[in-house]
Amino acid sequence: MSKNKHLGLLIDPETHYKLHYMAKYEGRSGNGEVLYLIRQAIREFEQCHGEIALPAQQDAPRG
Repeated sequence: MSKNKHLGLLIDPETHYKLHYMAKYEGRSGNGEVLYLIRQAIREFEQCHGEIALPAQQDAPRG
C-alpha cells in the first residue's frame, strides 16, 4: 500500500475557526474532521455515480 499523501489547504479564518469548532464538537482533530468530511463526500459521490476505480498503480494522477 502506498504512503499517505500530503494536501496543503489555504482557507479563510472564518472557515478555519468553524472547521475546528465542528471538529472539537465531534471529538476529532481538525485534520480528522477534514478527512471525515472528504470521506463522506466520496461516499455520497459514489452512491450517485458508482464506485471510483483505483488505478493499478496506487499513484493517482495529480491535479
